[in-house]
Amino acid sequence: MSSRVKPSILDKPLSRGKGEVALSCYALLFSELVQYCLNRVYTVPELQNKLSEMGQDVGTRIIDLYTVREKNGKREIKLLNMLLFIKSTLWKTLFGKEADKLEHANDDERTYYIIEKEALVNKYISVPKDKGSLNCATFNAGIIEAVLTKSGFPAKVTAHWHQGTTYMVKFDDTVIARDKMLEDR
Repeated sequence: MSSRVKPSILDKPLSRGKGEVALSCYALLFSELVQYCLNRVYTVPELQNKLSEMGQDVGTRIIDLYTVREKNGKREIKLLNMLLFIKSTLWKTLFGKEADKLEHANDDERTYYIIEKEALVNKYISVPKDKGSLNCATFNAGIIEAVLTKSGFPAKVTAHWHQGTTYMVKFDDTVIARDKMLEDR
């Protein structure tokens, strides 16, 4: 008689996950995270920096986990492939759907935009009037920044209110130079 061991959630592939956490639980947890940060800062920029730092912790862990479990330790080396991975695979894993758009800036080869019409992290947050410019999607910007930086694409990522939420990704010059070198091969 063989006994079957039921695989834990940690054994399941990330890419095939299907909303394992109820949206209401996620909303409550995230709102508590915002409240926790709010009680430790004095200004909106400080709050957004704190949320970004927490997002970076998540991003660091998720890219390590994904790289080990799904890619056998291999990482993307081309910039566009990495951005498409974030827009599609990473977003589906974290939020259950792809980000809405990926655009390249017309006037700066180092700048890309990931556009999300309705960021889940902003959906259930009531922003007090004195904190009107608060964009909790800085948490997601932190995730994106950590995923890129830990994958060898150093960048600064910020969240802005434009077409919903736009994540502005500004890469170091070294990333663009390396990507051009890879294209010339």
